[in-house]
Amino acid sequence: MDLLLLVIIIGTVVFIVQKSILSFFRYPRHLHKKSRTFISFEDLVALFIVYIIIIFGFGTIYFSLTISGITVLMEGSSPISGSFFQLSEAVSYFSAVTLLSVGYGDITPIGLGRWISIIEALVGYLLPAVFVLSTVIDSD
Repeated sequence: MDLLLLVIIIGTVVFIVQKSILSFFRYPRHLHKKSRTFISFEDLVALFIVYIIIIFGFGTIYFSLTISGITVLMEGSSPISGSFFQLSEAVSYFSAVTLLSVGYGDITPIGLGRWISIIEALVGYLLPAVFVLSTVIDSD
């Protein structure tokens, strides 16, 4: 994969993930304040959607780097590989396990993948705080 294309893909994913996280602060929930509870069903659906976007966003980064020939994830003692669907499943699984801080250890990051997974884990830790803060701010 061409380096420019790789940079464009990663930049686009970062932009989408950033916008989805910032949507918690920009969503005009105050318009529905009288009819909503402290945490509404819509808030939980929005949080779920943001988690899905982040999981697949980081999965896209891992996938793009892998098909570019940059080894970022290892399964056992060999780099992850397989068909398009097998690779998609593996990177999505690793992304979800990392974001949700489960960390089974069957797939491990190496090299650049370690730094990307650190950023993803940090987002996974901060996202609930962002959700709570946005809910508290909107409840005033």
